[in-house]
Amino acid sequence: MKKLLEGFADQVADGLPPADIEADVSRGRRALRRIKRRRRVTGVLCVAAVSAAVLAVGNQVKWWNNGSTEVATGDGEKTSQAPATASGAVTPTPMIAEGSETVSTFGTPTVQLVANRQPWNTIGCTLAPRGWTPELPIARDRVVLSRSTTRTADTATKVVLHSAATAQSLTSVRVKDEGGKAFHLGTLDGRAAGQVKLADRWLLVELPAGSLEWNDELLQRFLASCTVN
Repeated sequence: MKKLLEGFADQVADGLPPADIEADVSRGRRALRRIKRRRRVTGVLCVAAVSAAVLAVGNQVKWWNNGSTEVATGDGEKTSQAPATASGAVTPTPMIAEGSETVSTFGTPTVQLVANRQPWNTIGCTLAPRGWTPELPIARDRVVLSRSTTRTADTATKVVLHSAATAQSLTSVRVKDEGGKAFHLGTLDGRAAGQVKLADRWLLVELPAGSLEWNDELLQRFLASCTVN
């Protein structure tokens, strides 16, 4: 630029004062500095405006989310997520028909009581647990039911029916009256058991030790179906 000005200065026009090259260069430098200052000021103002906008939006988001799902705004904050809800319909609990298999609410399989048309000597029951058959020979006052798939000599794994003139002493007894009969449900020698008086005889039913397939309702239904001759 200085060389160009010196070239023009050599060609002095008539009536014009001589060119002052140094003054022109100084004015140009001052103008350049003013331009640079304006650009710096403009940049700072833009950054400030953007920062203010970000802060405003952030505050607005927090205000919108007040009382609902928390929004994480930094590494030190935790994000809480709303628990997911099932969109499907609730499956209703199936109704259990008489004589059909009973399903435990907690997923444990229970005994299925089915019709029984075969009397067991002096003891007769119109219901019997499916898959359980009497061991032969059948005694007069005692019936032993075992699974047909697992034959064993251990009586503790079987269902034992016994009729006697007197009642057995049960522990943790729960008495339930139904149909004019008093059903005594409890424990005998560590095994769940139940007994009921039929005419002048007591019928005792001992369940397999540690079995989770029986409950009070099933045991009472089984006892209620029995008679003693």
